[in-house]
Amino acid sequence: MPEISIQRSISINSEVKKVREVLLDFHQWSVWSPWLIQEPECRMTVAEDGKSYAWEGVRVGSGSMKIIAPGDTLLEYELQFIKPWKSKAAVSFSLDKKADDNVEVTWSMKSSLPFFMFWMKKMMEVFVGMDYERGLAMLRAYVETGGVPTKLEFDGVSKFDGCQYIGLRKQTALSTIGEVMAKDCEALGAYVKEQGDVQTASMFCIYHKFAPVKGLVDYEVGIPVSSVPSSIVSPFVSGVIPALDAYRISHIGGYQYLGNAWSALYAMERAKEIKCNKGTHPFEVYLNMPGEVEEAELRTQIYFPIKT
Repeated sequence: MPEISIQRSISINSEVKKVREVLLDFHQWSVWSPWLIQEPECRMTVAEDGKSYAWEGVRVGSGSMKIIAPGDTLLEYELQFIKPWKSKAAVSFSLDKKADDNVEVTWSMKSSLPFFMFWMKKMMEVFVGMDYERGLAMLRAYVETGGVPTKLEFDGVSKFDGCQYIGLRKQTALSTIGEVMAKDCEALGAYVKEQGDVQTASMFCIYHKFAPVKGLVDYEVGIPVSSVPSSIVSPFVSGVIPALDAYRISHIGGYQYLGNAWSALYAMERAKEIKCNKGTHPFEVYLNMPGEVEEAELRTQIYFPIKT
């Protein structure tokens, strides 16, 4: 059986006791779980004492989890999956108090895949690792502030009217995409402004290729325009998004949590709730921008082109 091992860490400004209390109470997990946010209709049954729970959903499968060793700084759990395939996993959280009064929380999991899925080992480790990173970020927000600034609205199938645009395309590492994309958006906005009053709608980003195992992403930020200049100065380009049908999810909150929306869409595709139209790449539209509103009020619409 191919073994998989995932481990991610984050620093939380809190006492060990407070973090431990959250992690040992499954009643609180739904607030920061990177999976339960994908499927609001998922049935979650938590034991009265909060020490175990079971879930059943279409996108997130089904299974159960229980605490087996609630240590002072090492918390151990038994995780059982029923669907999409049967397996067990050993899960743990270690809590390490630092000199700066922060707690380093390390989330670990060891499990195995069915033999016939050996080819998915690396991919599973990467994707679950990304889930862990989002989950830890939400856990930190919850522990430090009492809330998590991320919310999904499942808007359903929507018509996108299409547009012509001026854009800037780049390939970069996933680890630096936030910083790199912010600079690209600033440069693109300044260039389009030089063209006069031509912007017709909000800035967006098309994801042409996503290669998480390699840690790379090929993306293009764009601004819809009423007219495209006869000549465009490199590295800027022009393009067209055709009119299309898409499943749309609106994300409200900080960009670091946008993966919640994307993971929900891909989970819907795996569950065959939607069928992706691979002829057009998915994209996200920024209805407002950092600096205009508070982080918790940032609104992004994710369009996942589908076959209807």
